Amino acid sequence: MRRREFVMTAAGFVAAIPAGAEGKETMNKNLIDALHTDHPATDRADKMSLYGWLIGNWEMDAVIPLADGTDHRGEGEIHFGWVLEVLEGRAIQDVWILSDFFYGTTLRIYDPAIDAWHILWSDPLKQYYTRQIGRKKGSDIVQEGTNDAGELSRWSFTNITPDSFRWYGEHSIDKGKTWMTQAEFHARRVTT
Repeated sequence: MRRREFVMTAAGFVAAIPAGAEGKETMNKNLIDALHTDHPATDRADKMSLYGWLIGNWEMDAVIPLADGTDHRGEGEIHFGWVLEVLEGRAIQDVWILSDFFYGTTLRIYDPAIDAWHILWSDPLKQYYTRQIGRKKGSDIVQEGTNDAGELSRWSFTNITPDSFRWYGEHSIDKGKTWMTQAEFHARRVTT
């Protein structure tokens, strides 16, 4: 798998730059500087830690059930970073890549009014978008919401250690009576 470097742009767009392509970026440096920061907002740093431990680069093993009853298996990468310098680190953005299968990004924003996180996922390759609310539940992080098709979705970070986690995605077409596996990822930290 070829390593890439990522730069964040406005409105959650991400540009991949092949490693070693220094100086070839076509993005405006001022925009990148306005979006990226290296720390969480000081007025809510304690709350930002729910997802802040993810900052860095990860490898993942993926298993995704397909409609025909088989599984798509592959190796991918995940990159997490503090964003929105203009908002003083009040958001985390991540990029999930499973080459030739999906490429997506999440914007995670803590909301003190509900003591939870707004989760906005976009996958332009699959044209799949969802909005969720994320909270700590026991030792896990659970995100619940509804996708564009009106199905309930539940995505969980489990088996969390400083250097690994299991991400488990489920969806329900019967208003939560039964849940079907959407995807399962086992991630390992590469760098912080």
